[in-house]
Amino acid sequence: MTDVDLAPVRPGIYSRGAETVDAILKAALTVLIDEGATAFTIRRVAAACGLRVGNVSYHFPKKEMLVQVLLDEIMDKYENKLELNVRQADMSDEERLGLVIIFCLDDISSPRTTRLFTELWALANHNDFIAERVRSFYAKVHDLIGEYIRRINPALSDDEVQVLALFISASMEGTTPFCGFEKPWAHRMKTITALSIKWFVDLVKSVQPGEIAELTQKYR
Repeated sequence: MTDVDLAPVRPGIYSRGAETVDAILKAALTVLIDEGATAFTIRRVAAACGLRVGNVSYHFPKKEMLVQVLLDEIMDKYENKLELNVRQADMSDEERLGLVIIFCLDDISSPRTTRLFTELWALANHNDFIAERVRSFYAKVHDLIGEYIRRINPALSDDEVQVLALFISASMEGTTPFCGFEKPWAHRMKTITALSIKWFVDLVKSVQPGEIAELTQKYR
């Protein structure tokens, strides 16, 4: 176990709602989005929020802790939006999955997500701890998508649900360099979203148990 693994959990020295901590997190997000992974250091974050390096490192001794909390904050916000707009709605599971797809692709279209996750993946390429945090974040997204896949097609095995959730998530994330914020085909995102809802929901409804394994063998 490394000292990074010992990052305290909330609430703690970086408990939510503390004015200084909120300022640090806001500055960290801004640095990642506007300046990129190479600029993401405790020293740069401190300068961005007008604090001394020691003040920032007291709350976040390592930048990995900043990433951990930023991802926790983002997931919490996603969960709150889903509770308000998806889980409480009186609609079919097919419609719920469609809303999740809309939510994900709309989020990809925002400047924050288009730029932030590109930089997080860049950090993850050189940092095992951050790579694990990013993987854990996306695992939660896959679990969310899988929740509705399982409801729509309960005959599928857990592995088939996981594979379908990964396929849907990866396909949506793949739109980022093409249709994300200020990308060459950003104006096509609404059409891409409509096609995604149609094809992903139809796929989930129509795929048969064992079919994924058969396709894997056929095209390996």
